Amino acid sequence: MAAEDDALVEVQRVSVQFGSQRILRDISLRIPRGQTVVLIGESGCGKSVLMKSIIGLVKPASGRVEFDKRDMHSLNDKELSRERKRFGFVFQNAALFDSMTVGQNVAFPLKQHAGYSHAQIEELVISKLAEVGLPRTVILKKPAELSGGMRKRVGLARALMLNPELVVYDEPTTGLDPIMSDVINELILRTRRNNPVTSIVVTHDMHTARKVADRVVMIYPLVRLDEGEDQVLYDGPPEEMDDCRDRRVRQFVHGEAGERLMEMSLEDTSV
Repeated sequence: MAAEDDALVEVQRVSVQFGSQRILRDISLRIPRGQTVVLIGESGCGKSVLMKSIIGLVKPASGRVEFDKRDMHSLNDKELSRERKRFGFVFQNAALFDSMTVGQNVAFPLKQHAGYSHAQIEELVISKLAEVGLPRTVILKKPAELSGGMRKRVGLARALMLNPELVVYDEPTTGLDPIMSDVINELILRTRRNNPVTSIVVTHDMHTARKVADRVVMIYPLVRLDEGEDQVLYDGPPEEMDDCRDRRVRQFVHGEAGERLMEMSLEDTSV
């Protein structure tokens, strides 16, 4: 793994709000090259917004996001498009094009790059599908003909097509059974072993967090924090989450709803 000061991604005191609703407040985060960071937290805490800020889809109200020492939000459209070619995106529901075949979906990132022959594209598609454990026989199938786990793997193959430096996974195991979820986890680990890649994984799945993360970052909803509290409740190795001094981290990690049920009861009586 790269040295700590060799940060591929650096988030500096980033705040995001939509209208009057604040989502993120003064978030700072350094991600060294080669590290896999898993973002966890309950629904609505802002982890997906943070991920979108990092890749330039959401502009912070304040603060700065750097990718490889460049401020993502000071780039013009052409520069931003060029930087995004260094990213790979694995979307929650695979986000495949239903009208295209598997082969056309996986080849899609190459459409913006001239100079590839049909034979070269086919060879690359077969290679990337093999990386995620899919046979060449799926090339002519449509996404609707595939299982949920297979669609996720096609989405991963597409994300890897341009050999990205940063791969972002948005809820990669959502909707999958435990066995297929672990297949996806193993593929995330294999991708890291086979490629010099940095990864950000947004998930609720604690098995995924424990298995693939070098580092876990837990974000807490602003509406449930005091004004001076840090929104990042935990930032450290997965094996130390169980012993975190903050009870909110332990409750989330172990899926304990008792305190939240009490809070929800108080909210109901206040209406």
